Amino acid sequence: MFEDQWLGHGSRTRAFEAAFAGHLGVAPEHVVFVNSGTAGLFLAVESLDLQDGDEVVMPSLSFLAAANAVLTCGAKPVFCDVERRTLNPTAEDVESALTDRTRAVVVLHYGGYPGDIERIAALCRRRGLTLIEDAACSVASRVGGKAVGTFGDLSMWSFDAMKVLVTGDGGMLYVRDAEQAARVRRLAYHGLAQPSGFGHAKVSARWWELDIPEPGRRVIGNDLTAAIGSVQLRRLPGMIARRNEIVALYDRELADTDGLLTPPPLPPGHESTHYFYWIQMPPGIRDQVAGDLLADDIYTTFRYAPLHKVPAYGHTGPQLAASDWASDRTLCLPLHPGLSDEDVLTVVTSLRKALAARGAGQAT
Repeated sequence: MFEDQWLGHGSRTRAFEAAFAGHLGVAPEHVVFVNSGTAGLFLAVESLDLQDGDEVVMPSLSFLAAANAVLTCGAKPVFCDVERRTLNPTAEDVESALTDRTRAVVVLHYGGYPGDIERIAALCRRRGLTLIEDAACSVASRVGGKAVGTFGDLSMWSFDAMKVLVTGDGGMLYVRDAEQAARVRRLAYHGLAQPSGFGHAKVSARWWELDIPEPGRRVIGNDLTAAIGSVQLRRLPGMIARRNEIVALYDRELADTDGLLTPPPLPPGHESTHYFYWIQMPPGIRDQVAGDLLADDIYTTFRYAPLHKVPAYGHTGPQLAASDWASDRTLCLPLHPGLSDEDVLTVVTSLRKALAARGAGQAT
């Protein structure tokens, strides 16, 4: 790559897009490599041409980029509840938040669990709503062999330094409609209808002139990060296999632990990327347990903080009881392929000690 003396958007970017499209089972022209998952999410929302007063429904337990993208476009994010054990919304949760102003639905697949995506996609089709899948956590998740991210109209994946497939920074955007996909590709590079550089010089006279049907930004990926992504994609099956082993070990070691709930089993036909491994415990001790683990140099966290409690997003809808229940009780344990079995058992030992010290009872 360095011998080519070209690190920008080029042949390796196109090769990575094609390989990722093959991973999804879609045509390459429907995927666009961008410089972050957030950029992909913003592009997806911007391509809807939302107007003032339009609403976009999303689960409260989502990454803030989705709500920010909607607000930036002048629309209103409307938060729905989730199922408290999977932290994914059901079709009924989504439907309860729909109004005659709803234009789109954004669904996050929590921790890589596909959730109720089939029924939510069917609901959106019936109601004529655009479905955006935030598949940032779900690069290898499937339902019945179909890749998560291909159920909706638009989807994005994140490849930042904390994700499963890592390019340092980067993301992929999928657009089902071919015409909309071409438009999104233009918007990702200043809105240019055709390139104006050396690569276009031999096919167009006055190649330096600009053709901009509508303005865009520069959020394209590059060959350097795409080359990393191509290698990571080839390694993905092995990384997912190791994550599955770690999850199975956590499940075995934490089964029947007093006062603790572990992630529910996946439904038949569902495959998870296992981005998170989350546990739930009585709300009065969750923060203390996290502090006890940190004192043992074990970092835990809660993803994602409920957006309906963020004043900037102006939630005025009903109380979201399940989201509140989950956000008070949930903790994400370390999970990445670099963990050894011994590392996992160290986490388990520290967790059991903390739960006992804090007097954990039955989680409700």
